[in-house]
Amino acid sequence: MKQATLTEVRNHAKQYFDLVEAGESVQVLRNGNPIAYIVPVMAELPSWKRRSVRPLAIFA
Repeated sequence: MKQATLTEVRNHAKQYFDLVEAGESVQVLRNGNPIAYIVPVMAELPSWKRRSVRPLAIFA
């Protein structure tokens, strides 16, 4: 996990968001204390790849 100060993130936002887009997480620090995590969003599966939900059928 990469660490950066709030000022660094603000001044070089594109660089840090490129890292996040590549799958890396960034911890944002203010005065040496962590205040936020920037993490990649989990990609959604396309609708045609999702498994359909079927009700449970119990046969006696």
